[in-house]
Formats: sequence, structure tokens, C-alpha cells
Amino acid sequence: MTPDRQSARMRAVCALAPVIPVIVIDDAAHAEPLARALVAGGLPVLEVTLRTPAALEAIGAMARVPGAVVGAGTVLSAQDVRRARDAGAGFAVSPGLTDALATACGDAGLPLLPGAATASEAMGALEAGYDMLKFFPAGPAGGPAYLKALGGPLPGIAFCPTGGVSVQNAGDYLRLPNVVCVGGSWVAPEAMMRAGDWAGIEALARAAALLRS
Repeated sequence: MTPDRQSARMRAVCALAPVIPVIVIDDAAHAEPLARALVAGGLPVLEVTLRTPAALEAIGAMARVPGAVVGAGTVLSAQDVRRARDAGAGFAVSPGLTDALATACGDAGLPLLPGAATASEAMGALEAGYDMLKFFPAGPAGGPAYLKALGGPLPGIAFCPTGGVSVQNAGDYLRLPNVVCVGGSWVAPEAMMRAGDWAGIEALARAAALLRS
């Protein structure tokens, strides 16, 4: 799959909801009820970060939930790409972009949302064929004002800001014309997962789904 096709697929995925939950999951038993709660709340696109031993099993469980579009986050290498695809991930998210990562995603047919934090990184990704990018880390890199400034010289690139995005500032990002959606962890808090408060998580998802309405 070529980078331009990957980006076209990722634009369509990112357009499904204003917020992509960025999920760090320690207990794979939480995966299915968490996915059901988020999908029921109107957030069908789920990013499970490859930061815990339970992540790959969680991706597989979530991918079986009707309506869920599940991807792997913190994808750093060709091995990560293969593991994510084999687990059932439908897309990959990375904090940056390397030639090896782009090649692996192309060979695996796995759409990639690569990260960029500067104009040069965004231009490099665009030169490689990617025009749908993750803006990361959004808060430390400059926030909504910085991303707005990038829109002038780089009008062909769309972004999903992640990193420091919260319910308080998500709307500031979503009002920007070069932002398709945001990624955030506030809709799947660890404490609520441990407590099995799936109704509470569904309520958070419903509120997040309305952020662009």
C-alpha cells in the first residue's frame, strides 16, 4: 500500500469521530467492555498503545467488537508493524516516521498515521507521500497556536493532534481547519477501567463525540 493510499485511508478513519481514544491497557480482560463502552458512546476509532504486555491481546479483543476500528499506537519498528497487523490492528500510529517504518507498513498493507512536531518533519512526511499526520507531542510542541501557524505554509496536510490534548483544550484544536480529529486519553481513565465503570466511560465518550457538533 502506497503512502498516499495509507493517508487517504487514515483521513477516512480520522473523520469517523472528533476524538480517538488513546488507550494504555494493562489488563486484557478490560479490552472488550472498554471497546463496547467507547463505541456505544460514539467513538468507534480506538488506538491501543504498544506500551504494555497486554496491548496485542487487547487489540485482538477490541477488533472483534462490532463497530470498532482498532489501531496500534507507539509503533516504532517493522517488528511492531507485523505484530500489530497479526493481532488484528487496522492501522498504525507512530510518534515519528522512518524509512523502515514506511516500508513495513506498505508491505503489510497497514495504513500509517506518522507523527510530526515541526515544519521540517511535516514536509519530510509529505515528501514521502503522507498528508495525514499525527501532531505529536501537541502540547509541548506549541499547541493550537503553533498548529494553526503550520496551516498557512502547509495547507495540504491534515493533522490529528495528540499529547497534552484534554477535554479542556480539545475544542481549540478541533476548530482549526487543518485538524480532522484529536487523540486523547481522558475518555479511558485507568481508574475507571480498574473499577469496571463502563457506564462512566461511555458517558465520557458521548461528551467527547459532541465536541465538534
